[in-house]
Amino acid sequence: MNNFEFYNPVRIIFGKNTILKLSKLISPDFKNILLVYGGGSIKSNGVYDQIMNALAQRNVIEFSGVEANPDFDTLMKAVSICREEKIDFILAAGGGSVIDGVKLIAAGAHFEGDPWDILAKRGKVKSALPFGTVLTLPATGSEMNSGSVVSRRALGAKLVFQSEHVFPVFSILDPETTRTLPVSQLANGIIDAFIHVCEQYITNDVSAVLQYHQSEAVLKTLIEIAETVMGGFDYDSRAAFMWAATNALNGTVGVGVPQDWATHVIGHELTALYGLDHAVTLAIVQPGVWQTCFEAKKAMLARYGRNVWNLSGDDTSVAHLAMEKTDEFYRSLGVLTTLSEHGVDTEKLPIVAEKFASYGYNPGENSDLTPEKITKLLNSRI
Repeated sequence: MNNFEFYNPVRIIFGKNTILKLSKLISPDFKNILLVYGGGSIKSNGVYDQIMNALAQRNVIEFSGVEANPDFDTLMKAVSICREEKIDFILAAGGGSVIDGVKLIAAGAHFEGDPWDILAKRGKVKSALPFGTVLTLPATGSEMNSGSVVSRRALGAKLVFQSEHVFPVFSILDPETTRTLPVSQLANGIIDAFIHVCEQYITNDVSAVLQYHQSEAVLKTLIEIAETVMGGFDYDSRAAFMWAATNALNGTVGVGVPQDWATHVIGHELTALYGLDHAVTLAIVQPGVWQTCFEAKKAMLARYGRNVWNLSGDDTSVAHLAMEKTDEFYRSLGVLTTLSEHGVDTEKLPIVAEKFASYGYNPGENSDLTPEKITKLLNSRI
């Protein structure tokens, strides 16, 4: 196991009717609160009314319209509001896109200079407005981590930043908020959480036995509850799904192990290029990453096959079968896993490799996915 430091200060409030606790969770010293949400689903599923009732004694200013894959230019409008209205606290109500967006809003409100530098130039975040979250879509784990992914559509960019200053103060996880989610979002959430674990688990074997078992537990949970989650609202399965997605990326399974993230960073480029859902790009790219890096990942792919899918045989055959089972799992959720099935213009694919050449780094836990390998990888996913 590799050396590591672990820090996670997020208070989790889990269960039914927990949104009512907002008034006690947000300090009475915070008078001006910015409520940030997306397209308005929180008004149809009852979350908005619960929030407003809990915060009836506060000055709540609303900011809506945060997109899936939140757009930098949209978020900067909220940064202006924070500065003009002297916002004390931000509340994110939604899924990972809203929460990721709020992280940039919170950091941008305090940032000296152009907040774009936080993403494009890794500008140091020295402080941020405090914020909490009400999670309505399990998927990204953003409710319990310090990472954020933000797009800038005008530039065709989708970039990541991370700072200990953008951990949420608290996150409310009420499985009831998932009652009205469409099946496509549920499928995306399951796949996103599943691949978050894979990025931290199916890498180089460093004998991190506890983390491996924790990863396998999350993966097996997602497989076990997937059919019930997709079949209609069942509180217990949605609760397991919500907590599994949070644990997939709250840091616990990733300490002391090499981490990959090639599937994610390549997937981000496909989202920027084609507008495909984040989880869809992950399901497309992951098989290509595994095949391209097969020898380096074979031992952990074989472990994954045996411990998660109950496969038997030699390492090579089990590893290949595990890859097939994974693809079958994504397809069972209704997600197609090749580019051609999504009808995109594959002639644009060289743009992705060109982007990585301009970034000057090779993704993967061994930093060995060169632009040439990325091109070959993507062509294999047509």
